[in-house]
Amino acid sequence: MESFLVAFSNMAWGLPLLILLMGGGIYFMIYSGFLPFRYFGHAINVLRGKYDDPNDPGEITHFQALSSALAATVGMGNISGVAVAIMMGGPGALFWMWVSAFVGMATKFFTCTLAVMYRGKDSEGQIQGGPMYVITEGLGAKWKPLAVFFCVAALFGPLPIFQANQLTQVLRDVLFIPNGWVAAGNTFAFDLSMGIFLAVMVSIVIFGGIKRISNVASKMVPLMVVIYVVCVLYIILTNLDAVPSSFALIFRDAFTGEAAMGGAVGALIIVGAKRASFSNEAGIGTAPMMHGAAKTNEPIREGLVAMMGPAIDTLVVCTMTALAILITGVWKTGDQNGVTLTVQAFEAGIPGVGKYLLILCVIFFSTSSLFTFSYYGTKALSYLTTVRISKYFNYFYVLTIVLGSVATINAVISLIDGMYALMAIPTMTSAILLSPKVMAAAKDYFQRMKSSKI
Repeated sequence: MESFLVAFSNMAWGLPLLILLMGGGIYFMIYSGFLPFRYFGHAINVLRGKYDDPNDPGEITHFQALSSALAATVGMGNISGVAVAIMMGGPGALFWMWVSAFVGMATKFFTCTLAVMYRGKDSEGQIQGGPMYVITEGLGAKWKPLAVFFCVAALFGPLPIFQANQLTQVLRDVLFIPNGWVAAGNTFAFDLSMGIFLAVMVSIVIFGGIKRISNVASKMVPLMVVIYVVCVLYIILTNLDAVPSSFALIFRDAFTGEAAMGGAVGALIIVGAKRASFSNEAGIGTAPMMHGAAKTNEPIREGLVAMMGPAIDTLVVCTMTALAILITGVWKTGDQNGVTLTVQAFEAGIPGVGKYLLILCVIFFSTSSLFTFSYYGTKALSYLTTVRISKYFNYFYVLTIVLGSVATINAVISLIDGMYALMAIPTMTSAILLSPKVMAAAKDYFQRMKSSKI
């Protein structure tokens, strides 16, 4: 099964998809004339709630929408995914993650603007957003097979198996085995028990619906980012002399692929794009489902708020993780087991307590993602069936937490990567086709803003 999933992921992430994601993002940047980037300050004001109106359609505020989306993206992709990228592709993979993030900001502006612009209604008449509604409401009913294709892939892409797998691993390898609480050669019982515990904990939150999820996420995300950033800043500042050479290594390896790819720069770009997509999900279609639930009558505002996601997620958090790994030199050990590499970096940078601080961060990061991902599968199933039936998705969701805890990391990450690739096809296709609608709305919005009519 593992070899099948790896082959599936490699096939899905071929050159055509890379062109669609990266090329599409470049198209959005050029076509918009970098317009959304010029209004970053306005995006912050929107996020602060300056334009919030409780009477606007939707379920959650701009801040809750971004926090919930970040709860899904600022997670194990930042702690473990970056380590996987460096071990698979070398330090240069981070450069291509940066490129993906920059174009991803433009992609999120377009896809999340469309998610509000073309909202639909579920079987109970509740307003919903996401690529499936963008496709049917924006492109027409004849495009519905593409919307169905997206939803089928979205039942599996946002599953919590990677988060459960890596949280179980770090607790087992860093806390329980070293202290003699679990035998190193017999960990299945521990993995299974941890999976069941996580499933119960997550159930308490996710069965409360989007409002409970967003309330929990809006409180967890700021705290977890601050704790993690403070820890990594300490590692960077105490190894400040190694920072310039680390950046030089990133840029040099990005165009040579010498560190791990043997000069295969094309393969290195794919590694960077994969891990960036897993980290910030720009162009995949999950974030538009969350931002589509925001309370607003102005689609452009939500697009601007969503644009901040890749900047926070990849350009800040992922970069800090990579620097911690590179400046401590632990990436040269050859350990490819995801989060374990980041643990080594924290222990090397903050001897004695580093690994325990990372455990705390991992718990925050992974559980916030576990809470949020369920919403995406529920929305996909409600589109395919009804809202009543979609509620049963959460039972399947919590079951996969248990499965993810006992599975191998290669099987887990290959399944998620492959399904993300499939989700990107309808998301990017619809966004490119409807991009003129976004630009027309953007010009109107910014003209009204300049004339103080909004």
